[in-house]
Amino acid sequence: MKLIKFVVYVLGFLLIFAVGGAGILYQMYNKQLPDVQDLAAVQYQIPMRIYDADGGLIAEFGEKRRFPVTYAELPKVVVDAFTSAEDSSFFEHGGVDVQSLFRAAYELAKTGHKGQGGSTITMQVARNFFLGREKTYSRKLMEILLAIKIEHSLSKEQILTLYLNKIFLGNRTYGVKAAAQVYFGKSLDKLTVAEAAMLASLPKAPSSVNPVSNPDKALARRAYVLGRMLALGKIDQASYDQAMQEPLPGHLFASSEIQTHAPFVAEMIRQKLFAQYGEKAYEMGLVVHTSINPKAQQVARMSLRDGLLAYDRRHGYRGAEDHWGSLLSEPKALLDKLQDTPVVGGLIPAVVLSVDPKTAEALMPDGSKIELGMDAVSWACHYESVNRCGPKPKQMGDVLKAGDLIRLQAEADQHWMLAEIPAASAGFVALDPDTGAIRALVGGFDFAHDSKFNHVTQAERQPGSGFKPFLYSAALDHGFTLATMINDSPVVVKNGVREGVDWRPQNYEKHFGGPMRLRMALVHSVNLVSIRLIEALGPENVLKYASRFGLPTQNWSPTPSMALGSYTLTPLELVSGFSAFVNGGFRITPYVITEVDNGDNAVLYSQPSVNLCDTCPMESPDPSVAPRIITPQNAFLMRSALRDVVRMGTGIRAYRALKRDDIGGKTGTTNEQRDAWFTGFGPGWVATAWVGFDDNSPLGHREVGGTAALPIWIDFMQAMLPPPTGIADVPPPGVTEVMINPDTGNRLPKGASGGVREYFDTTRGPADESGLSAPIPADVVPQNLINNLF
Repeated sequence: MKLIKFVVYVLGFLLIFAVGGAGILYQMYNKQLPDVQDLAAVQYQIPMRIYDADGGLIAEFGEKRRFPVTYAELPKVVVDAFTSAEDSSFFEHGGVDVQSLFRAAYELAKTGHKGQGGSTITMQVARNFFLGREKTYSRKLMEILLAIKIEHSLSKEQILTLYLNKIFLGNRTYGVKAAAQVYFGKSLDKLTVAEAAMLASLPKAPSSVNPVSNPDKALARRAYVLGRMLALGKIDQASYDQAMQEPLPGHLFASSEIQTHAPFVAEMIRQKLFAQYGEKAYEMGLVVHTSINPKAQQVARMSLRDGLLAYDRRHGYRGAEDHWGSLLSEPKALLDKLQDTPVVGGLIPAVVLSVDPKTAEALMPDGSKIELGMDAVSWACHYESVNRCGPKPKQMGDVLKAGDLIRLQAEADQHWMLAEIPAASAGFVALDPDTGAIRALVGGFDFAHDSKFNHVTQAERQPGSGFKPFLYSAALDHGFTLATMINDSPVVVKNGVREGVDWRPQNYEKHFGGPMRLRMALVHSVNLVSIRLIEALGPENVLKYASRFGLPTQNWSPTPSMALGSYTLTPLELVSGFSAFVNGGFRITPYVITEVDNGDNAVLYSQPSVNLCDTCPMESPDPSVAPRIITPQNAFLMRSALRDVVRMGTGIRAYRALKRDDIGGKTGTTNEQRDAWFTGFGPGWVATAWVGFDDNSPLGHREVGGTAALPIWIDFMQAMLPPPTGIADVPPPGVTEVMINPDTGNRLPKGASGGVREYFDTTRGPADESGLSAPIPADVVPQNLINNLF
């Protein structure tokens, strides 16, 4: 009895000593422990995500894939799986599982090795948020004390949520929501028991238990977790049996499902926010909302690709992308290499296995084999030069041979056509002309595998005749009318090239039309009329006038060649300036970011409403202000003339395709067809398409704006324009409709026949506008023009 009392006293003393020692240790370390209250407002490293105007994901930037969730968003099966696998008594203990610690201590004493185990979920939270992963006794003690402190500060739900949002689960995924997407392509609420168990298997060894790279170990670890769930009563036998039979997915899914493909837009935004926030931009959970219309973006991508492929086929087949004839006897190696070859611009890689006179067999990346007929290669004359193509193929051997790596394009009826990655480049951008909001932007054929160079914002190219609307607007502002007669005849510009060297510009077709109205000169894009016009106005005046539209005139010189678009600008600059004709005369500033939020949904930036302002100064630096730069009368007259460009001029292909009276635009072509442009408008839209080679080489004979660029614009507008309303563009006050003689521009007497309708601005220009800086040559404007009009 005395011995029992003695033992009890000794144990009591040891317990008091242990508790006292623990208290002393806690007080010693407490000052070193971090403030766990910080966990209540923890900032996770969350990637930047960019969304379209409808909330569809465009892009994600950041090393860590993470989607933080609340406890309410965690399904019970996920909670049960992780607590079963990691900490079965999580909801009962106070932060430390004493039994597990004793087991770990016993294992250490028995083997001399520090093993796994003993760490509760709360201790793992302490380690993951505040401590390193080194295995030392002092760190373990800190982990225990910190876990106790966390349990006193946070609820079990808060702790578990922190854990399930923080843990690394392999393949750059952090947290269960990101892992569910990457491993199963699912949201958390759609996970099965087996899938939840698989995720709960990963924290211990996310690399070696990876269900894709090591399925055997993954299945074994999943079986352990399912067994724990069964033993703890979290699932019944039937659920266990069903889960054990469920196969692994066998492949990874994207971390986030890209819904709108706009990589050039995403890169523009990434660069902007990186410049503002540095590397933190990829971790602070930035949510970027944009003005991109998802349908318009998809249509723009396909229109540009189809336009470039059509151009490419007009010039013949340049040959196989590569030749793998040596691998034809090694089927597995051949398929492996083919599967490593990326899809570019929607063009599928394939390898020709055999060739007969009229057919060829090709291996596809999925291992299937298809047969190509002569119709698939009928376009593929041999490319000889940009202006010359060999004879059409008569048999399959004229185009293909066994071992060729080729590209195939899928037609709507599952028919395959031979294709090739285009050598030419293109850019397309569409805006809301009233606000400058970018609705669609495609900077090239394929961002990931072709070129990351953004041809919409970075390609500085000559606009050619695409500049003429600005010149004609200047002429109207300086007293010319669309009925003004100007002589289309040879002209010599003194010192036009350089001092002492004259310039003799030519029309595209190299013929002359004699006197013609200004409207028709724009409709048919007559170069010599434009030269006479800029000579009459004065290049300095035209340069100053063009600057109103936001064109980069600071890089230009006031020369006569400016009339033919000899100075460079980007497609975005051209379409932005062109918008003033469409919106009634206001200069807009293009934008794509509408709002930027941080991880806490606090708004860091919001695009202000655009103010179309009649009284604001043209030099206003505020991008949300759209100042008036031309009169409503000038804008109306330009729209009227630009509609005629489409109805009966260089853009007539658009009218034939769309059959609408509410569209208009202007083609542009530079010397030797190095650049092809079309900029045009329809209800609610203004857009520019450009096609050219990056090395500025010629596109080929007759590859003008109306041939190479206009089809891209047509395809886009065909899909995006609203149905015609039948409502005409009403002339603003001050614009008068007059019947004139089309041959002279003179007003016809009342009741006379054979006339055409013309509009005239009866108002005066701005009060501060100076007159013409140079005399008008006699052959530009007949002396009796004004008298005959009114």
